[in-house]
Amino acid sequence: MGRCYAPTAVSPEAVPTTHDPAGIRKAEDIAKALGLIAEAPFASRGDDSGTHCAERRLWDAAGIAPGGDWYRELGSGTGPTLNTAAGMDAYVMADRATWIAFDNRQRLELLFEGDEVLFNQYGSLLLSEDRHPHLKHDLARQWHDWLLSDDGQQAIADFRVKGQQLFFPNTAPSKAE
Repeated sequence: MGRCYAPTAVSPEAVPTTHDPAGIRKAEDIAKALGLIAEAPFASRGDDSGTHCAERRLWDAAGIAPGGDWYRELGSGTGPTLNTAAGMDAYVMADRATWIAFDNRQRLELLFEGDEVLFNQYGSLLLSEDRHPHLKHDLARQWHDWLLSDDGQQAIADFRVKGQQLFFPNTAPSKAE
């Protein structure tokens, strides 16, 4: 058996800030929102996390090279980055799960979300038994199959924090390599 990957769920990214000097509330998509944000204060995680990598892809797709005094790479997780953004009156990108669970929002408010390119894909990956014989492949297969099952997808849909859904199930046929 080779590797087997299957998407299981998405969690959207969003853009909160303390105020909206760039006017992104009216933007039709994230590329336009980022175009408006460019040159306004922006706090980036700057830590090569999934959120940071997604942010860099979005800046690139918008044709913007972030940098200079307006763009601050912090090298920290989402919580500290949200705190810094609040202190700087800066825009910031955060994943939905962290935003919902984050209790120290100060004056931060969610301004932009919903563009499909902001969806952060999660998946399940089974590794090759030939290349990794020391792993517990039977248990991994059970977990993988459950995640893709109706029960697993319902558990993903039912998972909530503060009454809000964090992940949205989206299984598709497995891809074996």
